[in-house]
Amino acid sequence: MTRTTLPLGYIPLTDAAPLIAAQELGFAADEGLTLDLRPAPSWSALRDMLSTRQVAAAHMLSPVPVAAALGLGGTGEALSAISILSFNGNVLGVSSAVAAKMQDADHRFAFDDAAAAGRALFTAAPGFLRLGVPFPFSMHMELVTYWLTALGLYDPDRISVRTVPPPLMGEALRNGEIDAFCVGEPWGSAAVEAGLATLILPGSAIWGGAPEKVLAARTAWAETNPDLTGRLIRAIWRAGRWLAEPGSHTLAAELLSRSACLNLPAELIDRALNGRLVISPSGTERRTDGFMTFHGPTGALPWPAHAEWIGTRLATRFGLQPDLAKPRARAVFRSDIFRAALHGTSAILPAAEIQTPPGAFFDGQDFSLGQN
Repeated sequence: MTRTTLPLGYIPLTDAAPLIAAQELGFAADEGLTLDLRPAPSWSALRDMLSTRQVAAAHMLSPVPVAAALGLGGTGEALSAISILSFNGNVLGVSSAVAAKMQDADHRFAFDDAAAAGRALFTAAPGFLRLGVPFPFSMHMELVTYWLTALGLYDPDRISVRTVPPPLMGEALRNGEIDAFCVGEPWGSAAVEAGLATLILPGSAIWGGAPEKVLAARTAWAETNPDLTGRLIRAIWRAGRWLAEPGSHTLAAELLSRSACLNLPAELIDRALNGRLVISPSGTERRTDGFMTFHGPTGALPWPAHAEWIGTRLATRFGLQPDLAKPRARAVFRSDIFRAALHGTSAILPAAEIQTPPGAFFDGQDFSLGQN
């Protein structure tokens, strides 16, 4: 098999692990690939790298290709999600000043009660809340708006949402630019280590089945290069399966900690992989099962129903027609490409006629029943 070099973009986050493990541990080589991994400073820069053909595919926020299909975000290129890279993995945190007010109001910081955390946050930050998220089209934004809306607390006149690149979230707290944030690991933990933040909730406490990052490619490239696309999907799928093994976490954290990747201590990165998070500068720990997963109950299958959910929420927020957004969104999550790539492997995938994945929200709504 001829070795092919593929440039892939990513943001330095723990959930970029499938790309890094695929290259470093030989899963890509087994498929005749060399992955040229190229970090980007922000999600907008990474999106532009993909749409301008600087990279063949990218580690991407799951709503970005959906937003592109709805004419949001100005990519100029049709994008497809050809695999899920990770589920969950975000944290919600607050500044030291807000944390102190929450503690004064007897909040327990249990790290598993989304309703209590939301109410305590708004009690501690009355009037106006400045909230940092990494990108407007992100699962961070969808989780936060779902959470606060379900609690009757989402009021655009009382909340300012600001875009902050993940590595700069702690600095934004330090500079007094935001009061709270939702960000992917390890940048929440890094803010805690710097004494700048207290974590109040994992994203999985809002929705346990959130598709966080996808492997995104230009649709035209994926469709005209089926063999290459399939080899890439298989390499990263095998890396995700390896990452799902508890015994992989120590080595994975070491790989990610290198200066060419995240350039952070392995111990900090390992927290998300194992679901044991230090949530406060005083060292308080909380355990969250399923905090971040790379190989869920249905593997890495991109469910069109997930894309429809994202598309409906984007359409509602940006004044588009949801009925028109749904089919456009569903077409973005390419379960057909993924199934073709995994055909003949040991992957166990749900039957094609099954249309909705499982997953419950904190307020009792069940995704699989279409009640959300």
